[in-house]
Amino acid sequence: MNNRNFNYDIMPEIKERWSSRAFSDKKIKTDDLMAVLEAASFAPSCFNEQPWRFVIGDTKQSKEKLCGLLYEGNQKWACNAPVLILVLSYKYFSSNSKDNYWHMFDTGTSWGYLSLEAWRRGILAHAMGGFSRKRTREELNISEDYDIVTIIAVGYPGDKTKLPEDLQDREHPAVRKPLSSLILDIDESGKLK
Repeated sequence: MNNRNFNYDIMPEIKERWSSRAFSDKKIKTDDLMAVLEAASFAPSCFNEQPWRFVIGDTKQSKEKLCGLLYEGNQKWACNAPVLILVLSYKYFSSNSKDNYWHMFDTGTSWGYLSLEAWRRGILAHAMGGFSRKRTREELNISEDYDIVTIIAVGYPGDKTKLPEDLQDREHPAVRKPLSSLILDIDESGKLK
């Protein structure tokens, strides 16, 4: 079921990518994982600060640790992925220690690059907000200098029939809002309509 409509010619990876929950247990090659992270590292950022940081859960112990931080609804499927990645964002400019207002925007951009490179390589990347940030900070001893952004499940496509029944019906690309509904106009007085 794919009800996505495209009015313009854009990258195939953008057209095709979606956030599946059905993962195979097939191990990701180290070179592929590092390539996906390298793609993320080349995202643009304010003053080239590159505030994103990645905590990789690809060993039994590190993956179990990150899996344990997820809420139960995400544990049902995300822990099947061979890799979990915790994404942090450094809140300050390294040159002068002043607040970097744009750090989360930039870190989100790096996630976008990561997800597209993963898709290009036939790898799924599904970012989640359903986890305990408080426990993550406490249990991993994360400094307040970092915002805790997301945990990403990363792996190869799997069999959707192995998912809980309620999730199987959601295994398709989501419909997107029309572009026209996302663009705000400025009226003659200079205010948003």
